[in-house]
Amino acid sequence: MRKNLLLICSVSLTLLNTAYSQADRFAYVITDNVKDGINWNVLRKIDLQSNTYSDVLLNGSDAKPLPYDASTKKQFSTPFSDDRFGTVANAPFGTGVAAIAYDRKNSRLYYTPMFIDQLRYIDLKTMKVYFINTPANDALKVKASDQSNIITRMAIGNDGNGYALTNDGNHLLRFTTGKKIAITDLGAVVDDQANKTISVHNSCSSYGGDMIADDDDNLYVFSARNHVFKININNKIATHLGAINGLPANFTTNGAAVGTDNRIVIVSATNSGVMYSLDNSTWNATPIESSMAWRSSDLANSNLLATRRSSAIPSVLAALPDVPDTRIGLYPNPTLKKQFTVQFNQPEGNYTILVSDVLGRQTIRSVARVNGKGQTESIQLPENTKRGIYLVKVVDQNSATIFSKKIVVQ
Repeated sequence: MRKNLLLICSVSLTLLNTAYSQADRFAYVITDNVKDGINWNVLRKIDLQSNTYSDVLLNGSDAKPLPYDASTKKQFSTPFSDDRFGTVANAPFGTGVAAIAYDRKNSRLYYTPMFIDQLRYIDLKTMKVYFINTPANDALKVKASDQSNIITRMAIGNDGNGYALTNDGNHLLRFTTGKKIAITDLGAVVDDQANKTISVHNSCSSYGGDMIADDDDNLYVFSARNHVFKININNKIATHLGAINGLPANFTTNGAAVGTDNRIVIVSATNSGVMYSLDNSTWNATPIESSMAWRSSDLANSNLLATRRSSAIPSVLAALPDVPDTRIGLYPNPTLKKQFTVQFNQPEGNYTILVSDVLGRQTIRSVARVNGKGQTESIQLPENTKRGIYLVKVVDQNSATIFSKKIVVQ
């Protein structure tokens, strides 16, 4: 009697840089209608595999479609108007945008217009634009002449909340991303004592730019002047990590996102040459081959920078015991070529091979038809798989685990 079994190879990628089944292979980007323009009112995508920009996804200067109220989900009956900008504020990006954050879970792109303190989001399924109530903070409503209290940095943290930071670092705002959106001003970030003369509050070194999040409760600010700060979300201490090396003289960092290889992609509002890739251990910038960058004011995707120490991983895997079964073989272990073999000493049947991390995030799905005992199936891990400990599990058609074994990729 034939049996149908489900084979799940659960791969724990110790340095995987995404909180979902696969890393985003794209980033949303704010540009002008033309490649060298400086009006930040068009939404596009960058394909991080081909390094190409998409056509226009949203014309943010179009004020004709009325926005929606995020609390009621109803469309405005009259155009939205601002005391300073009038009905220009009705357009999604009417005053320009330099701070966006991609919420993959809810399929939303959050943003704040540069001169209007109103959190907004685009429902990426419908492309409808929703306006959220302005935070009750008078210090943000009146804009300083040096633009110190303008929001230009935004990201979704590893806790699922959104974070936005003013140019001067005096207002770190947190917003929830569920059905009810609440905005909290957490106050000013504080310089680490080791920062010496480079302060997160300094206009010459630290204004503008973009922000990303890592997998360990930190935000990373890349200032327009190419300085890097790490901000711990819990204590709000900003540590200066250094300056980006290897950029052209006219390059200002204005957009940043984590790529599929845990390197950081950056783009500029002043340079329309190529995109650059950053190594987060050295902050050295490398031109991305064949890329033709537009001038861009911001980037966003859902990838988190993987920074947790690998020494913490074994304790996680220790909670996943081996379950041996002579009907399943797994070799070589360790493996040197990101490839291993599963040997079936089972009755004939159909099997499904799934490769995922320790959190169940799927990366490979392969169907195998086994015609007899001793049949083998080769599993090739993705090219960007990091060295580390992985877990291979076999579950039957009732989802009961019949086999699990740790495997080391070197």
